[in-house]
Amino acid sequence: MTMEKSPASSGRGRRDDWDSHWKQYGDSAEQNPAQNYRREIILSLLDVAEAGEGSRIIDIGSGQGDMASAIRARFPSAEILGLELSEAGVEISRRKVPSARFVQRNLLDNTRVPAAQRGWGTHAVCSEVIEHLDDPGILLKNARAYMNEGCCLILTAPGGPMSAFDTYIGHRRHWQHRDIELLLRDAGYKPELVTGAGFPFFNLYRCLVILRGKKLISDVSAGPAQNASTAARAAMALFQRLLRQNLNSSRRGWQMIAKARV
Repeated sequence: MTMEKSPASSGRGRRDDWDSHWKQYGDSAEQNPAQNYRREIILSLLDVAEAGEGSRIIDIGSGQGDMASAIRARFPSAEILGLELSEAGVEISRRKVPSARFVQRNLLDNTRVPAAQRGWGTHAVCSEVIEHLDDPGILLKNARAYMNEGCCLILTAPGGPMSAFDTYIGHRRHWQHRDIELLLRDAGYKPELVTGAGFPFFNLYRCLVILRGKKLISDVSAGPAQNASTAARAAMALFQRLLRQNLNSSRRGWQMIAKARV
């Protein structure tokens, strides 16, 4: 399941109703072992030396604040700005990470960037967002206004086949390396790294999600992991360990990772 972020886009019915999604699925999303794996890769690419004191990190599509919380724990002196479409996501994030700033923002429109936020970011994260958008290039172009020259952007997106749950929450497509590189270049970024990650265990986890089919929708609707079956809790605990053994750069991995500069 990929549900860490919500897209900064206007809603299109149920599949893009992120106020509802976060209220219904937020607790389950926190327990997803793939989220922890993805965040660790992102944090390693942000680089401790670069993202130290004086760093200003933008979380594009900040969802319910889990990525911002991980950033705060790893880089306690950094300033954090979350840009999020969903009002529910912003409210949850503010409670979860009170030392960060979260604002409700639609990055697909031409809303003027506040002067204090223009060119603000030294680093940016856009994780599991572009798969929800019909034209993610617009979001990435508009997000540049918040970044200073040379800002380091870490972007993640799902690759491999889509599950029934992916379709349900609004995935338009899953990505390949060459398409992400072209997307970044067209949006005004210089790619430094575009690769897959997660082979073999992330791929295996995704296969199980796909095989679960539509039943996963009711599974995650049940709420936190303590409400899951014993088998489901055991499987999540197993994958929390297995995902640490993945190859973090592999053309065969289904987790797409990119690092680029403005």
